[in-house]
Amino acid sequence: MRPDPATQTYTMYFSARGPNRRAAVVAYTSPDLETWTGPTTVFERPAEWWADRGIWAPEIHTYRGKYYLFLTFDSSHLLPEQWPGWLPRVQRGSQVLVAETPLGPFQPFANRPTLPGDLMTLDGTLWVEDGVPYMVFCHEWVQIRDGTVEFIQLTADLSATVGEPRLLFHGSDAPWSLKSEQYGCHVTDGPWFHRTRSGKLLLLWSSGTKSGYGVGIATSDSGKLAGPWRQSPTALFEADGGHPMLFRRFDGQLMLALHQPNDPPHERMRFLEIEERDDMLVLKNP
Repeated sequence: MRPDPATQTYTMYFSARGPNRRAAVVAYTSPDLETWTGPTTVFERPAEWWADRGIWAPEIHTYRGKYYLFLTFDSSHLLPEQWPGWLPRVQRGSQVLVAETPLGPFQPFANRPTLPGDLMTLDGTLWVEDGVPYMVFCHEWVQIRDGTVEFIQLTADLSATVGEPRLLFHGSDAPWSLKSEQYGCHVTDGPWFHRTRSGKLLLLWSSGTKSGYGVGIATSDSGKLAGPWRQSPTALFEADGGHPMLFRRFDGQLMLALHQPNDPPHERMRFLEIEERDDMLVLKNP
């Protein structure tokens, strides 16, 4: 979701099929979050591409006058055998694309994921701290069982990474995150940052809860990306919806956007009013 106060327009991005029936990202625009115009194809996967399946979790960011689309690509290609595990290692990775306008066309920097290709990663988001850009992402439970949220520095143009990923927390760190009975794992999905009016740094993210897919909040005790991160004891939302992001309506109301239910292909976008209370986020109408 991208609100543009200058044009009083909201732009929402979805995974879809493009004109050539390949995986794509499309955009819809609206003046009021109710009536939508589109779709406009902003990116279609090239015919020769490192990932041959779908696109997940499109997320738009503005940085230094350009527009960046953070995507997760899914592939049937197997990762090298030296990565041990208990499920097949398919290649899934996060990648940054760039454009001059919010409706693209978005172009990749290279025919490979931005994050290390031997990691199964997803749901990258942008965080800039002290002038330095970082990608914050999830390391898939499918590869490591107890999923993580991690971060890595990006180059100034967001085209590549610098150094190695660093851990923020595991999915099992949150009291509200329910371990999957089927797979014996803790899911980590959809990180999104919010700085409160008092300066607290919060991170919204998704995992399983006792009532289905949900959203919880972690707080950085240092106010910095590196943390340490303290998990909220209960989930913010647990009615089988997640992968959250926040934005402000043009009247100033803080909004939570998530998809619900967590049941492809039946997911739909849902908008919920939210407010800050005692340095934490709460739903206005739970």
